[in-house]
Amino acid sequence: MIKPTIYIISDSVGETAELVTKAAISQFNGNDAEIKRFPYVEDFQHIEEVLSLAKMNHGIIVYTLVKPEMRQYIKEKSEQDRIYTIDIIGPLLDKLEDLYGKKPLCEPGLVRKLDEQYFKKVEAIEFAVKYDDGRDPRGILRADIVLIGVSRTSKTPLSQYLAHKRFKVANVPLVPEVDPPEELFQVPPEKCIGLKISPDKLNHIRKERLISLGLNDQASYANIDRIKSEIDYFDQIASKIGCKVIDVTNKAVEETANIIMNYIRGTE
Repeated sequence: MIKPTIYIISDSVGETAELVTKAAISQFNGNDAEIKRFPYVEDFQHIEEVLSLAKMNHGIIVYTLVKPEMRQYIKEKSEQDRIYTIDIIGPLLDKLEDLYGKKPLCEPGLVRKLDEQYFKKVEAIEFAVKYDDGRDPRGILRADIVLIGVSRTSKTPLSQYLAHKRFKVANVPLVPEVDPPEELFQVPPEKCIGLKISPDKLNHIRKERLISLGLNDQASYANIDRIKSEIDYFDQIASKIGCKVIDVTNKAVEETANIIMNYIRGTE
């Protein structure tokens, strides 16, 4: 069985060309190929080296190069040496140039450059981790959104989901025996969101949680009277803050997050 050698040439990491190549190979019912990737090719000498290897080993060259002079060099040299080459990005760039009526930037690796939105997302995710579960009340005053609720009302997953939407979220658990942090009453009420759940639903969730941990599901944590007193305490704090309250009893995290985002953006 023939096992061709395929040389990947790229002025960036070469991931796109390799993925396309592997996708094509997969259509041949388990047949394999030896793939050799040459990333960050920036000069003609480097291209010449790969062309020599391909000629010597009867290989194929697949390339993604944004600079037209480098694409043209491969095209001319491969025709002279009868090397089979596939230009993945060139024809598309040429067509888009016609459609847009302007020249491409011809800067390698642009698609992989980290933009401002990416950094904001990373910062928001780190923020959500740092200020999860009332760990540091100082985050309350720095947050875009502050979530409050009793235990097991999806505060942490909501914080992470909203962080991926670039919102800095702090969440604070409310427990009757513990006074909430003073910072909670210093933030604008419109930044604070209360998460409420029915006692029966919470009772079921907490019992399942205890069982998953190998604990007795009759613990006070899952006691219905205890749960009702926690929810009463939550109502008192939410009323004192004057914040919006969302009933999460039968809502998925994504649904609750959308309600919160619409509220924060003023579109609700």
